[in-house]
Amino acid sequence: MIMVCFVGLREEKVVRVARATLPKYFLEDLGREGLEVVSGVKRVAGVCRLIPRVMAEAFLKEYTEFEVVVGREVKMIRGRYVGFLRKESEGRLGQAKFDQNEMIGFGSSSSYFDYDHHQLFSRCKQVYLVTPEEKRKWSPLSRDQYPRPLIFHDGRLAFRPTPQATLAMFMWLPLALPLTVLRTIIFVKLPYSISVAIGSVIGVTTRVINSPVDTGKVGSEPHAQPSPQGHLYVCNHRTLLDPVYISAMLNKQVSTVTYSVSRVSELLSPIGTVRLTRNRDEDWRRMEQSLKQGDLVVCPEGTTCREPYLLRFSPLFVELVDEVYPVALVNWSSMFHGTSTGNFKYLDHFYYFMNPRPAYDVQFMDKMPTRMVIQGKRCESKEVANLVQGEIGRILGFRSTTLTRKDKYLRLAGNEGFADTKQ
Repeated sequence: MIMVCFVGLREEKVVRVARATLPKYFLEDLGREGLEVVSGVKRVAGVCRLIPRVMAEAFLKEYTEFEVVVGREVKMIRGRYVGFLRKESEGRLGQAKFDQNEMIGFGSSSSYFDYDHHQLFSRCKQVYLVTPEEKRKWSPLSRDQYPRPLIFHDGRLAFRPTPQATLAMFMWLPLALPLTVLRTIIFVKLPYSISVAIGSVIGVTTRVINSPVDTGKVGSEPHAQPSPQGHLYVCNHRTLLDPVYISAMLNKQVSTVTYSVSRVSELLSPIGTVRLTRNRDEDWRRMEQSLKQGDLVVCPEGTTCREPYLLRFSPLFVELVDEVYPVALVNWSSMFHGTSTGNFKYLDHFYYFMNPRPAYDVQFMDKMPTRMVIQGKRCESKEVANLVQGEIGRILGFRSTTLTRKDKYLRLAGNEGFADTKQ
């Protein structure tokens, strides 16, 4: 399996997967009893016996604060892996500064007798060796017990890739591919009143809460006075389909702002798009012009977040209008994630529709003013944006953060998430 997974890959690609994708699965596998052993220990050395070191090192160092990780190495030729394994070199052990009064060793019971691992453990003050029988009795960690929060992760699989679940995925793919094309055509070509109904029949579940169409809010009264400016809907960002779902639940056309979205996604979009430039003045002008033509949907986080967290809201939307209409969104994917930081982002909505039963909840909230005075002091745009973020987080039960798009892309892709100017 190591040969199949590694052959032909460059080291930087494997390291990216190890940092961006694998920590989610390792955290789900993390045993509470094992974590308690290493928690609070100043210096820990770990032995990874069954899988290559490069797969586990990033997780063990960043999430469990291991200082040294030793494991099998995969041979490379001219910068690419060939899939063959070799023993851990003495060089890695020699580079580490060991102090026998501080270092704790941790590994499986059968790894102690490997020569290189024995060299590592012989320098440790204490050694904890765990048998497979003991591991099976360990308790998994709940999300709030993780050593550090899991906010960002990448990869397309939304399920734990056990043999049975992976087999089910391959059995589903022959049906998923034509079904995805059908779902896409329905949502792009048909009116919302028809596409939503047909979508529910073919497995696309949508639930709307406090719909303005049903409650008569947001200017939907038959004799409402025309507004010189459209409504600004502000939502958290789950997938590229967020504005489309809002438009469908309003049963009318809206526009949305985009950044670093492929031309394919823009061409397939059933609603109008306004491409941002990350130039504040120019973006303000484009959004203001779009509001003069109709309703606009913005996602102030600037990028998607899969986990129950909200990234920092950019305050630019606060300066455009006197009131905003927050929308709280949450979606579920049982097989594939409809988001990515890789080079194939134009496939995001296809992956989302490949799920057996993709689901969305769209909750319209009461409008909020953007000109606020608290304790006699007028709130700045950043403060108002934080209040909107907090209200959406309260409705969803999500935790607000100060992290940004830049933080996400540096973590997952090794870049700052700027759009390709040649795109």
